[in-house]
Amino acid sequence: MNPAPSVDSNRYYVYLLRSQQNKSFYIGYTNKIERRLDEHNDGSVEYTCKYKPWNLIYYESFLSLVDAKKREKALKQFGKGYSELKRRIENSLTV
Repeated sequence: MNPAPSVDSNRYYVYLLRSQQNKSFYIGYTNKIERRLDEHNDGSVEYTCKYKPWNLIYYESFLSLVDAKKREKALKQFGKGYSELKRRIENSLTV
């Protein structure tokens, strides 16, 4: 089981998952991170169902939905923001 933040309906989370099957990454956002991780792992999410199970390896918390969506978009562009995140959590990526 992955550690996850306590549920706070006033927060939004941008998260990074890693597939145990092929080591690929998935970036998303949600207001209920534990529920969303369960959805990825039970096959409810079409995009990720082929590569389950997934581990939560990183998340950021936001009070603003707009801020969470902007951060998710920046990370999904796989540019400077994504590269900096990978450098920041490089040891967690090799576990």
